[in-house]
Amino acid sequence: MTERVIRELFTLSETRGKESSGIAIRSAMDRTIHVTKDDVPATELIRSKVYADFLDKALGKGAAGNGQQLAVIAHSRLVTNGSQENNFNNQPCIKDGIVMVHNGIVTNVDELWAKYAGRIERKYEVDTEVLAALFRMLLSEGLGPVEAIRRVFTEMEGAASLAILINDSRQVLLATNTGSLYTIEDGAGSMVFASEAYIARTFRDQDAVKERYAGKQVRWIEPFTGRLIDLDDLSITDFELNSSEEGPALKTTEEPFAVTDHSQGNRTPVPRLATSDEGRLRQLVEFPEEVMRTIRRCSKCLLPETFPYINYDVAGVCNYCHSYKPKGLTVDKRPQFEEILKKYRRDDGKQDCIVAFSGGRDSSYGLHLLVKEFGMTPLTFTYDWGLVTDLARRNIARMTGKLGVENILISADIKMKRRNVRLNMEAWLKKPRLGMIPLFMAGDKHFIAHVNNIRRQSFIHCDIWMENKLENTDFKAGFAGIKPNFDKDRIDKQSSLAKLQMPLYYMRNFLANPSYLNASLPDTYSSFKAYYMEPRDVYLLPFDYIPWDEATLDRTLKEEYNWEISPDTTSTWRIGDGTAAFYNYVYGLVASFTEFDTFRSNQIREGMITREEGLAHVLRENRPRFESMMWYFDIIDVDMERALKVINAIPRLYRDRSNA
Repeated sequence: MTERVIRELFTLSETRGKESSGIAIRSAMDRTIHVTKDDVPATELIRSKVYADFLDKALGKGAAGNGQQLAVIAHSRLVTNGSQENNFNNQPCIKDGIVMVHNGIVTNVDELWAKYAGRIERKYEVDTEVLAALFRMLLSEGLGPVEAIRRVFTEMEGAASLAILINDSRQVLLATNTGSLYTIEDGAGSMVFASEAYIARTFRDQDAVKERYAGKQVRWIEPFTGRLIDLDDLSITDFELNSSEEGPALKTTEEPFAVTDHSQGNRTPVPRLATSDEGRLRQLVEFPEEVMRTIRRCSKCLLPETFPYINYDVAGVCNYCHSYKPKGLTVDKRPQFEEILKKYRRDDGKQDCIVAFSGGRDSSYGLHLLVKEFGMTPLTFTYDWGLVTDLARRNIARMTGKLGVENILISADIKMKRRNVRLNMEAWLKKPRLGMIPLFMAGDKHFIAHVNNIRRQSFIHCDIWMENKLENTDFKAGFAGIKPNFDKDRIDKQSSLAKLQMPLYYMRNFLANPSYLNASLPDTYSSFKAYYMEPRDVYLLPFDYIPWDEATLDRTLKEEYNWEISPDTTSTWRIGDGTAAFYNYVYGLVASFTEFDTFRSNQIREGMITREEGLAHVLRENRPRFESMMWYFDIIDVDMERALKVINAIPRLYRDRSNA
C-alpha cells in the first residue's frame, strides 16, 4: 500500500511542474532519510532503475505495511531558481540535516544570504536552500520548530508552502503563507498531503488507495498556518504563523538520522552566451527612432500610416478614432461591481472566485483590489507554458505570499512548448511575415481550457479576469488580412468570419513554407480550439467598473508589494511575457509601431492622456529590450545573431508595403 500511495500522489503532483522531481523517505528501520531526485518528470523518475533501487533501500523488504514508521515528502518541480541540470538545486533540498520541499519563490533570497553571512553558508542557486539554512540556524539557537518556522516566514518575502523532515527530530512540519497545502487522515495512523485540493480529492478516490482513504475529509491548511506532526503518536499540533502562542519543543532523536542522496550525478550544463557575443549582438539591434518621430500619424491618436487598414480624413483623423466607442474607463462604477460580487462572496473564509493570474501589472493590481477593497477570497490560477518570465513568477510569489492567496500553477510540458516555438521560429525565419507572428504565442492559449477545468474541480463558478480594454491589439490579425471589428465588446473576441480567415491565412503560409508542417501542429490546433471554442461563463472584468489609473497602479504595486519591474524598459506592461520583447522589436523595426502605440492611442481616445504625452511614452517604450530578447532566443534555443540578421533584412512598410 505504501508504494501505491507514494506513486499515486507523486504522479498527480506532476501538473505542478515537469522539469524535475524528487522524493525523500524517512525510515525508522535504518534511521536514514533517503533522497533521490533528477531533472525529469515524476512519471519518468518512477519508471527508472534509480527509483526502484531507492525504494528498495528506503522501504526495505516487507517494511511497507508492517508497522514501520515512515515519513515521505515529494515534489514535482517547475524550475524557478537554479538550473535543474545541477541536481543540488532540485527538490527535496538537503541542507544541514534539513530535508525540505518548497512550492513558491523566495523573492529576497540574496538579501537573506547577505543579512546572515557568517552564520549560514550558501552553496547552491535554489532559493529553498536559504529557508532550510535559516530554519536549522534557529533550531540550533534553541527555538522550537513552530517558533523557528514563524521566524523564517517573518524574514522571507514571497510565497512558500513547505514540508520539512528534520534529521534529529521525530517531527514533520507543514507550513504555508498561501494555503497551497491539503491533508487527508485515514484515522488509522496515516496522513497524506498535497498542494491542491483537487490533487488530494483525486488521490483519495483512486482505486489503488480507496480502501484506506475513501470518504475521508480533505482538510485545507489555510494561509499563514501550519501543522506539526509527532511521528511517535501521530498527534498533530495546528498553529498560526502570525501568532505568538508557544508551540511544542523540538522532539529530538537519540542520534541524528543519516541523510543519503541516491541521485545520479549532475547533467552537463548547457553552454550560455559569452560576454563577447553579447556585445556583438547589441550592435545588430536597430531602432528606427527618427522614423517613429516623423512618420505620418493620426492627428488625434498615434496610429501611423503603416497600421493595417488605416485611412485618414481630410483633417488627418484616422478611421480607428472615428469608429471608436468610448468605454468609460475613467468612470467609477464600484457600487455596481460590489452588487455583482455579493452574489459570490463567501463569509466562511473559503475561496469564492477564480482569478486568472499572469503576474502582470493588471492582474496583480486587480488581485490587490479584490482582497483589500472588496473582501473576496480568490483562488488564483497561473498557466506556465514556458515563456512566462522569471520576473513574472517572482511577482506572482510576492502578491500571493503577502495577500495569503492560493495559486494553482498548471505547468505545461515546457520542453515541448519551447520546442514548438523553436520549430515555428525556424520556419518563420525562412519567410518572415508579420501576420504569422501570433503563431509564436499559440502555446499559451490552453489557459482557457485549464481555467474551465479548475472551475469544475473547485466548484467555484465566478471567473474574474483582469482584462484591460486599452490593450486591444487587433493589428496583429490585421497583418494576416483580417479587417478590424469595431463593434466587439471584448478584446479577445473575433467574429465568425475572422475565426475562419485566420486559419485559412495560416494554411496558405503553411503550404507556401512547408517548414511550418512540423511537430507543433497538434498543439497549435488545440490552442486555437481552446481560445475560440471554450465557453466563458461568469466572466467579470473589474476594470469595466474600477477606473484604470496607471500611476495609482504602479505606485501601489511598488510601495505595498515591492513589485519588480524590468531593467530594460520604462514600462510596467508586458514585462511578464517572454515573447513580447521579440515581437515588438519586429513590429517596431518593420512597421514603425508596437503594441504601445495602440495602448497609448486608446488612452488618448479615453481622455486619459494627451497626444503629446502619448507620443513621448511610445518613443521611450518602443526602444528594443535587448536583455529580454536575448533571454527569449536563449530559452527557445534559436541563434539570436542569425535571427536578428533575418529580421533586420525584412523590407520596411514605410518604404515597401508589399510585405504586409
